[in-house]
Amino acid sequence: MTYQGLIHTYGHLLDLPLHTRTVSLLEGRTPLIKADNLARHLGGGFELFIKYEGLNPTGSFKDRGMTAAVSEALGRGATTVICASTGNTAASAAAYAARAGMKSIVLIPQGKVAAGKLAGAIAYGAQVIQIDGSFDDALTMVVEITNKHPICLVNSINPYRIEGQKTAAFEICDELGSAPDWLCLPVGNAGNITAYWAGFKQYSGLQSGLKSAFLPRLLGVQAAGAAPLVVGHAVENPETVATAIRIGKPARGEQALQAAEESKGRIIAVSDEKILDMQKLLAKLEGIWVEPASATGLAGLAEEVAGNRLKVEGLRVVAVCTGHGLKDAEIITREMRKPLVVPPRLEALEEAVLGN
Repeated sequence: MTYQGLIHTYGHLLDLPLHTRTVSLLEGRTPLIKADNLARHLGGGFELFIKYEGLNPTGSFKDRGMTAAVSEALGRGATTVICASTGNTAASAAAYAARAGMKSIVLIPQGKVAAGKLAGAIAYGAQVIQIDGSFDDALTMVVEITNKHPICLVNSINPYRIEGQKTAAFEICDELGSAPDWLCLPVGNAGNITAYWAGFKQYSGLQSGLKSAFLPRLLGVQAAGAAPLVVGHAVENPETVATAIRIGKPARGEQALQAAEESKGRIIAVSDEKILDMQKLLAKLEGIWVEPASATGLAGLAEEVAGNRLKVEGLRVVAVCTGHGLKDAEIITREMRKPLVVPPRLEALEEAVLGN
């Protein structure tokens, strides 16, 4: 049967209004990749899978929530959507609005968005406005304007975003036959960890007598320079190379903390150095290139395992990688060495390759 997107596949499990008119780019159904090489590097003795959300249509997990949010908005007659974004939400909102024939407006913090993400929003036809402030300032502004004017807010505080995003948990359970023992993922505005926990809880409720098999423990990971849920208060000027999670006041912070507690998991922070090291390691060992923020969950897993704070032997672990490496290619290209230049002769190539 031809795949028709998340709402068609899981709509019966989503709390969407009857007026919803499906807007889809065939999002979802992203691969769950077994990462044996990386598991061995981390000490072995456990199964590790990568839920590679960077293979959604606009290159990030945001498409899951956006198909639901834009479908609901279109169904009730909205003509314009708006969001604050560090980049991925902007591209996703713009793409789904374009698909629906709607106008999209995105507010981004000035100088704080990777070029690949900004290019996407522009390519999809969004009106892009930079503000002289943080993501949190931008979110405050879009909330205020949607309270005053008939414009649909599609940030993760929109409940239909969570409905769409929880389908990733459904897919993991469907593929593995149960939830993993641990789920590791980045935490920025905290909508994704909230959605995953909602999805796992919902699936557990559908499996009579198997509830424990569908409830993983959650390891949420923030960047050390933007870790309000770890330090216990808002961070006024968050700073991290992981631009997708450079957020100091998570909109769903309380729900994220609740999800971690209910799952008997935790939320931790890792340094930018650890994040970038993991980004390179994942690409080198598994051939999976993700943007820096997407490597944060794995960086946290590695740090917890190395410090003997997380025992994974004999367990099954899934790490969510939220966005493709092309979303922030500059982080790699600005540090790379210039390619070796050789004359167009076989001997020169042999010398370069074989060291003759």
